[in-house]
Amino acid sequence: MTTDIPKLTRPLRLGTRGSPLALTQARMTIAALAAVHGWGDDAVEIVVIKTSGDRIQDRALADVGGKALWTKELDRALIDGDIDFAVHSMKDVETIRPEAFTIAAMLPRADVRDKLVGVASLADLPAGARVGTSSPRRSAQVRRERPDARIVLFRGNVDTRLGKMEAGEADATLLASAGLDRLGRGTIGHPIPIEEMLPAPAQGAVGIETLVDSGEIRMILALIDHAPTHACVAAERAFLAALGADCRSPVAALATQAGNGLLLRAEILAEDGSECVAGEARLALESVAIDAAALAHNLLASASPSVRALFTGG
Repeated sequence: MTTDIPKLTRPLRLGTRGSPLALTQARMTIAALAAVHGWGDDAVEIVVIKTSGDRIQDRALADVGGKALWTKELDRALIDGDIDFAVHSMKDVETIRPEAFTIAAMLPRADVRDKLVGVASLADLPAGARVGTSSPRRSAQVRRERPDARIVLFRGNVDTRLGKMEAGEADATLLASAGLDRLGRGTIGHPIPIEEMLPAPAQGAVGIETLVDSGEIRMILALIDHAPTHACVAAERAFLAALGADCRSPVAALATQAGNGLLLRAEILAEDGSECVAGEARLALESVAIDAAALAHNLLASASPSVRALFTGG
């Protein structure tokens, strides 16, 4: 605890989606704040906000507004003063955010791997298997390994996706290890090595966002920021920004600490997995965004025109 942090005069309000995972991540955030500031159980209250992404489950994100479906209602609550800060799965946050908002803290990153549910490995999928996912990245990576696979649109929370599979809508599906672990369901599925399936940028990271001009809230949140996670996710998001990637773009990226800098591994793919351009780069801490952008441009330069067309940076 530090005397520089303002004293609370009322409970703080943390905005979150209402899914089981979102609520778990909100409680993780509250626990981190309580631990570092010495607060009691009533210092932060959860405000559940229904987002468009929760309401619309039958169409791909790209067809109904993109990743803003997960954030716009929380953004409005911040602007209107209904909440003091909001918790997000960073994988679901648009790459370019309005200038009014800032990610003031990130929690320590969890397991970044994907898990395959239904069979032990992609090689074990039956011929012509139906794989449920709404992710262009996962779709492309699955079809890269198994061109015979058919992709079935799966959206919704963990139970929704598992329920669809159990109902026979698909032979297998993919879920994030981090989400399953946080829900206490880590025994579900089989982890896929990152060498076989590089994760989505920011996968496994939880961010806490507030208004840029909320100085006191930013000070409060700063003490729970996990700097290594923040640096790696910032590098991945800088790579995305340079690509001009959106929710239609099949792209994977993972930054890890390496010596005095970061190692960024990344790949861009054709939608059907028939082409994959991969690379890696060492990023200096003083020039992370520049170095990440250079890798993005190198991958685009090596890609075919059809793959470049999936990214506005190309």
